[in-house]
Amino acid sequence: MKRNSLTTAVVAGIAGIAGFAGLANAVDLNPDGLGQVLLYPYYTVNKGQDTLISVVNTDTEFGKAVKVRFLEGYNSREVLDFNLYLSAADVWTAWISDDGSNGAAINTIDESCIDYLPSLPWSFSTGGFDGSGIGASGPIPKDSGPKTKDRTREGYLEMILMGDIDPATSLGRAITHKQNGNPDGGVPTCAAPVGDDVVIPGQLLPPTSGLFGGAWIANVANGTAFSYNADAIEGFSYLVNYTGPSSLFPTLQGARTNPVGIAPPLSGVARAYVFGDNGALIMSDYAAGEDAVSAIFMADTVYNEYMINAAIGGQSDWVVTFPTKRFYVDNALYPGHVLPPFAEKFGATDPNQSRIAITLSTYDHEEGSTDTIIPRCPSPPDASCFAQSPFLPYEVNVISFTKTSPPGESTVFGSKLYRTVDPFGDTGGWAGLDLASGDGGHILPRGTNPNSGNATQFYGLPATGFWAAVAQRGSASANYNGVWRHRAHRTCNDVNTAGQPIQACS
Repeated sequence: MKRNSLTTAVVAGIAGIAGFAGLANAVDLNPDGLGQVLLYPYYTVNKGQDTLISVVNTDTEFGKAVKVRFLEGYNSREVLDFNLYLSAADVWTAWISDDGSNGAAINTIDESCIDYLPSLPWSFSTGGFDGSGIGASGPIPKDSGPKTKDRTREGYLEMILMGDIDPATSLGRAITHKQNGNPDGGVPTCAAPVGDDVVIPGQLLPPTSGLFGGAWIANVANGTAFSYNADAIEGFSYLVNYTGPSSLFPTLQGARTNPVGIAPPLSGVARAYVFGDNGALIMSDYAAGEDAVSAIFMADTVYNEYMINAAIGGQSDWVVTFPTKRFYVDNALYPGHVLPPFAEKFGATDPNQSRIAITLSTYDHEEGSTDTIIPRCPSPPDASCFAQSPFLPYEVNVISFTKTSPPGESTVFGSKLYRTVDPFGDTGGWAGLDLASGDGGHILPRGTNPNSGNATQFYGLPATGFWAAVAQRGSASANYNGVWRHRAHRTCNDVNTAGQPIQACS
């Protein structure tokens, strides 16, 4: 299929059968892993680990101009970005390691064209959060969090497709690998207009799809390797959204859709769709792109397992990442009031945190359970709420399941952005993370049901991540490990002007 996406085509077919006008060309989370935007929920260089990343262009005709952005875990401030140019059928790989001075650095031996990554390995920068950074529109305001390099050691990354590249253009020719007939042979010239931010936008076609990627968090000395697939967002934008390196844009705020069957196009609107209970399709329109992206990640409860069997050295960490939280809580970079579904701005009561009250229920293999109970809190929550309640304070959070709290880091990843949980039982089980009830209730409003015209509300928080477990037999290097993506439940209601539910979203 040329310049199209299988998922979009299938959904368009469903739309025709079901009679839904305007279903296709909406922001959605593709379960098959292909998309315009890729979100990698976690990278780390702690505990002697390296994080290897890859991205693949499955389009065999057109190249892709991709914004690659690394964000630290406290407040999602940028620590590195560059533009990556993938030729048709290209793949790009790199790895993130300790830079030798308590920070993180990226390295690659891949030949795909990059603008701008001047020397390798390239250390991640503190300029995105310490006040020294200069963006395309001027100085980057500092936040209240830590200002030291160790803040760059763990976080997450996003890749945003800015436009497709016709191989017949000068840009397309410059990024195409010149094959030399040898396996793994072929190098692009990466000549002009690569690096020319004036010429490039005029050579880009509207973005389609076709990207997939993954990461591998490995410790060679310990014999561990945790691999996961990147989340893939389809239908993110029908517009070329190119910016040069060092620009904080495009971001997930840039979601814009052009729903089929609506004329003129809904300018400035981002339509989201998700599948709810019993396979019901939920559609909602938003004026803000970040709300549409949040909608597809909304979960009232996140589920996964844990394993802590001491007889086999069992250890478990959950990664819980909120990929859009910064747009609602970072008032220094995104001025305005704190907006739901989040309730506390970054640095409001603790300079390093924006807290989220949670409930975590754990169950062993034989139905035994215990709840970490949250008292009902006012909205917005006050200090007494957090004094009594467990909470997740960061954009990237690691929940470490353990009977004995480790000294200052999580058990599996050595994360400093961690909370410990003493789960029920001594071997393992499963847990449910309630993201809807805390802080007086987490709700994403501001949506409109295009079928009924009613306002819509999703309950919970926009979250992604996975469970990582490790077991050990014999020597310290005989480790066995695995990764499992979180499962989630979502709830959405049409509501009246008073915010009271009318019916389930449709």
